[in-house]
Amino acid sequence: MSEVQHAAHPSSHASHAAAPRTAADPLQLRQVAGRIGAEIAGVRLSGTLDDATFDAIHAALLRHKVLFFRNQGHLDDAAQEAFARRFGDTVAHPTVPSVDGSAHLLELDSAHGARANSWHTDVTFVDAYPKVSILRAVVIPPFGGDTVWANTAAAYTHLPESLRALVDTLWALHTNAYDYASTHVHADDTQLKRYREVFTSTVYETEHPVVRVHPETGERTLVLGHFVQKIKGLSSQDSAHLQQVLHEHVTRLENTVRWNWQQGDVAIWDNRATQHYAINDYGDARRVVRRATVHGDVPVGIDGRRSVVLKGPGATLQ
Repeated sequence: MSEVQHAAHPSSHASHAAAPRTAADPLQLRQVAGRIGAEIAGVRLSGTLDDATFDAIHAALLRHKVLFFRNQGHLDDAAQEAFARRFGDTVAHPTVPSVDGSAHLLELDSAHGARANSWHTDVTFVDAYPKVSILRAVVIPPFGGDTVWANTAAAYTHLPESLRALVDTLWALHTNAYDYASTHVHADDTQLKRYREVFTSTVYETEHPVVRVHPETGERTLVLGHFVQKIKGLSSQDSAHLQQVLHEHVTRLENTVRWNWQQGDVAIWDNRATQHYAINDYGDARRVVRRATVHGDVPVGIDGRRSVVLKGPGATLQ
């Protein structure tokens, strides 16, 4: 992956001061990059956050696609899930067990093979994949371990017109048989084998439109990432070539934001309008994050057709 230019570091805050709170806008919000990402200060996240502040966060999420919050060390697993439920019903990962004592929280621990260093949108191998993901930094390495997000709505908007016309008609097969989180993992063979076995313990296959209509904003977004096995109607070679072309548009630096984690940080992203990449550049150090996900909706293409489950729970006979 190319080096990403939009890095959010504490030292950069002075030159990009957050806007003060007002009655009309209760958030101290600082835009981090041109097309995606904003940092919000002065908010203590919780399940009991007042409605006006939560509504402003929700609106900012739809606009900026990913939001960053420093200094949320008061959150534990239960409090993280309680806050996540403000966005809707939380859901567990389809195959990976939740953290002990938690109904739906997923732990991603680099020591156990969870280094998701490829571009993806969370859990697109199911039909109603999560609409919102909320990630909390638990253990952060002394260097590296940043995450990069890309705006898939902006990527679609900036496609050449002829390419937009093509992708508007396309569908793709997504599956968890491709384990994105095991790519380039520095873990022993036993760890890696066990992680793959768990991740693919139930195999899912779902067909999604390559372009979906966002149910809240009406934007068209690209549904791609490394769970895509093949674009329907194309040969394997042509599918791979087209996926690479679209991938390069999605991950153009202008469409991205990069976050330099500190312990206690929280990131929230609209999983219907983003891809992300956790950079595996921290050697043998440990990185632990915990993710809550909110139940999503079945994607609808621009022609009104909905995604179809081909394999796994929810599949129907064709």
